[in-house]
Amino acid sequence: MVRGTSLSNYPRLVRELGGDPHELLRDAGIRPQDIGKHDVFIPLRGVITAVESAATATDTPDFGRRLGERQGIEILGPVGVAARTAATVAGGFAIFENFMAAYSPAISALITPVADAERSFFEFRFLIGGLPPHPQSIELSLGVTLRVLRLMLGPEYAPISVHLPHEALTHEDDYRRYFACSPRFAERTAGFMLRTADLARPLNDDQLAHQAVVHYLTTITQRDTSVAQSVRTMVRQLLPTGAVTLELIAAQLNMHPKALQRKLSYEGMTFGGLVDQLRRDTAEHYLSDTHITLSHLARELGYAEQSVLTRSCRRWFGSSPAAYRKSVRSGGR
Repeated sequence: MVRGTSLSNYPRLVRELGGDPHELLRDAGIRPQDIGKHDVFIPLRGVITAVESAATATDTPDFGRRLGERQGIEILGPVGVAARTAATVAGGFAIFENFMAAYSPAISALITPVADAERSFFEFRFLIGGLPPHPQSIELSLGVTLRVLRLMLGPEYAPISVHLPHEALTHEDDYRRYFACSPRFAERTAGFMLRTADLARPLNDDQLAHQAVVHYLTTITQRDTSVAQSVRTMVRQLLPTGAVTLELIAAQLNMHPKALQRKLSYEGMTFGGLVDQLRRDTAEHYLSDTHITLSHLARELGYAEQSVLTRSCRRWFGSSPAAYRKSVRSGGR
């Protein structure tokens, strides 16, 4: 399911292109009167069907991108409010990851690290299986994401690249103009490659509004994850920015720092211990499975100096990062 706002401005665009939106919506199993309503959930499969069929019915191969130009963060309701009132861009994306279920439990939107510490990948994914090809819906989602990025980072913001899991639907230059970056087709996942430094940029945060909306989202979102898991999610996104503090994470969770420490204590851990364990796990992954340079790994872990990485690896693994990598690659682990 997804909020009715997911198809905001759909009827008007279809009519402008010579189609019958009511007929397309009925064929997709969606009541026309539910479109644009945040307090109504509609079937996500039906939304995807409506978007894909509209492109065919109106002979508009860029229908998803066109509809994306007519939507923005407002379709997310309180999730969008919480994101744009966060302290940093990374904090806003942490809201998407933690509370997207309030908009649709079948959509995942998160920032993931890549081998190059100076870059981070925003990944968008539908979490329901058995979907037919849905390139228009992917392009709609990425179009809305671009508008959200520009709301946070400025109207001229351009990602490094846009990644699409399908072949180009129109000329490649159309994608370059629309997304203002290099398009990459037939990729494993949909999303944007971003500059990690941009995630640390501050937003015009409103702490009172942010805390109120996060509290509301917490009450309406059925979550079985622990406080520690929520903290891990935010720390993982913020590590490369070097801005990981107890105070910042507590603010994102609408908690006093001492209250967060107490909740973590109930789960048998401390904030410092959780951050250290996440750094250790990240280092182990990159040293074992990638060729990332040690200077980039240090930045990925939020260290200002490579020497700090070396000291940490000696504590974690009993050897320097280079020696640990060599041991793992030679089968000595």
